[in-house]
Amino acid sequence: MTSLTERNNIIRLVTDGIAAGARQRQCCKTIDLSERTLQRWQRDANNENSLGDQRPGRIQVPKNALTPAEREQILTLANSKEFGHLPPSQIVPCLLDQACYIASESSFYRVLRTVRQLAHRSKERPAQARKKPRALSATKPNQLFSWDITYLPTQVKGIHYYLYLFIDIFSRKVVGWQIYENESSALASEVMRDICARENITPNQVVLHSDNGSPMKGATMLATLQHLGVVPSFSRPAVSNDNPYSESFFKTLKYRPSYPQQAFANLLEARVWVGGFIQWYNHEHRHSAINFVTPAQRHAGEDHAVLAKRVAIYKAAKERHPERWSGKIRNWQRINIVHLNPEKNIIDKEQPAALKKAA
Repeated sequence: MTSLTERNNIIRLVTDGIAAGARQRQCCKTIDLSERTLQRWQRDANNENSLGDQRPGRIQVPKNALTPAEREQILTLANSKEFGHLPPSQIVPCLLDQACYIASESSFYRVLRTVRQLAHRSKERPAQARKKPRALSATKPNQLFSWDITYLPTQVKGIHYYLYLFIDIFSRKVVGWQIYENESSALASEVMRDICARENITPNQVVLHSDNGSPMKGATMLATLQHLGVVPSFSRPAVSNDNPYSESFFKTLKYRPSYPQQAFANLLEARVWVGGFIQWYNHEHRHSAINFVTPAQRHAGEDHAVLAKRVAIYKAAKERHPERWSGKIRNWQRINIVHLNPEKNIIDKEQPAALKKAA
């Protein structure tokens, strides 16, 4: 309820705002007041007999509200030695088994929430809020890598080979891989050293993203990354979407028609098959996410010429038979930026311009 004095003060403030050049609607929106209410107040202000809001000002108290003594009893029980480690969902049944009813479970929760005691009450580690990994992007090869490890089956149940795989997110090229009989940060660091040597990686050039597995966060791997000048980046625990490029590659690998139906007989057989698959993936597979060029072409910068040639062929075809084209030619513009875990408000500003150029 608003007293007559408060009404007049609000009317005066709105009037001053309008006099200063603001619109009435914006003034009312700023103070969270309906324009209709303001107009009614202004109409009443011109009436000398207006007494303002005549509604009763008493505070309604529910008839079934807990008394101060009952609230204090709830707090005493919830903080007692017997129940201090239990949530209300456990306290209420325990009291009922003792033929005692104090209040409902929701009342326990409400009272504890009021005094800010509705928190983790057991000895186990409370759930922790996990922040999303920082948004990363790449505009050329050898800026942003993703890596992970996947199982490959052996002929012994419960024993697997481990495929260590590193992929360049911008070009989608597999820049390094190896298969071992166990998981180890030391083995992963060896693969990373080899990649940096072959790709001529300089300090602070590459960000390496991975999940939170022990090989990824092992002391040997982290020390190697620091020595090489590679910046590590990690996913949230148990969130595979934070590392989608590696997960997507593993699905492509394991759902290939040529993927062996039987388990690998030995380590050499596994390495031979994976080597052949990666040769196909890097040099023959036209990747849909990079406008159907091969990862090797994009990694070497050859996709500029490939895509330009496609545009020229399409334009020539349209000139020969314009009646067969209902609109613009297909967009063969190069994808100029690739994001990893982007924020919701991140919009690729280069891509719309590229679409216009392609048209």
